[in-house]
Amino acid sequence: MEKNSSLKLLSITCLVVSILVWMPNIIFDVSSQLWIVTFFIAPVGVVFAALIKRRWLIIANTVMFFSFFIFMFIGYFVNFITDGNS
Repeated sequence: MEKNSSLKLLSITCLVVSILVWMPNIIFDVSSQLWIVTFFIAPVGVVFAALIKRRWLIIANTVMFFSFFIFMFIGYFVNFITDGNS
């Protein structure tokens, strides 16, 4: 396997793992601390994507790195819009 394809696979794997660790919190509504893994996995995915110069992987892994702040913003915004009655 050539270097670029293995780095692409590693970056996609980091992205998928970052998405999967949010599943218990978002989809199943189970309080899980696994989302913290995104702070360690997503930057690794960004580095692998930067090495092969795949912008979409860089952006996707960066979004997953900041996903906690994005979800917090969405949650507080929905709470504000619904006046706390969701």
